[in-house]
Amino acid sequence: MHIEKPTPNTGALVTGVDLNRMSDAEWQAIYQAWLDAGVICIRGQDLSIPQFLDHGRRFGQVFPHLVRKSRHAEFPELTVMGIGARKPDGSVNPSIYNRGRGWHTDGPWDPKGCKATQLYGLEVPSSGGDTLFANMTMAYTALPDALKERIDGLEADYVYGGASRKSNELLEPEDRDLPPVRHSLVRVHSETGRKSLYFNPTHLLRIVGLDEAEGEALISDLTAHQIAPDAEYQHDWQVGDVVTWDNRCMLHSAGAPYPIEQNRIHWRCTVASPDAMGRLMA
Repeated sequence: MHIEKPTPNTGALVTGVDLNRMSDAEWQAIYQAWLDAGVICIRGQDLSIPQFLDHGRRFGQVFPHLVRKSRHAEFPELTVMGIGARKPDGSVNPSIYNRGRGWHTDGPWDPKGCKATQLYGLEVPSSGGDTLFANMTMAYTALPDALKERIDGLEADYVYGGASRKSNELLEPEDRDLPPVRHSLVRVHSETGRKSLYFNPTHLLRIVGLDEAEGEALISDLTAHQIAPDAEYQHDWQVGDVVTWDNRCMLHSAGAPYPIEQNRIHWRCTVASPDAMGRLMA
């Protein structure tokens, strides 16, 4: 097994290991590399759905995603990403094709929290379709001192799609008005002890305790600082890649568009966070 760093500060790439035959020592090395790098790719895997989900369970409890339309019929903990990106007439279905675009963390709107997200590359387009990652621990460290003081103790409420409820057409009608979940803007990682900015403009509803103008101004300031210098990693997918990222301290976004006549298909599972640090609000 070989672990390398594609960028100095974010991301780790693992080769020379079979997840179905991995030793305990190899797993411990992979998990530590994941904690250190925030996102890890294990290349060259050949997994069935149960094997993919079993690897997700190494990180914690896997659970079904809120979007029911893309759940696997037999394995509800599995989401199939990319199916239906084209409508029957060949035109783009934007809710599928653009899913995941824009910097965000997964699951701030879920009271179970989201420790990790895991994707497995099944079909990869010839160009585009990459995934971008950014380290929120570095973002917090790079914040101006005045902005650190300003957000200390502040919290934000999150719902799926944010204040505009954008993209909630993927949800079933009964899931579109769920109560928000509240998180601190500064998060202390339960395993590393490192402070990070915890800020997701895609799903943010409001900054608690601020009027609308103050809240919008703070959101604008944090958005301008959410990507720190040298904190990004761009993952160019290969078939057989298993990529897992730490939603407690990482942002991600779908990258460049890909040819609509080609497929970009992934399996996905979500890992609950036992230290969710979010509170369901009435």
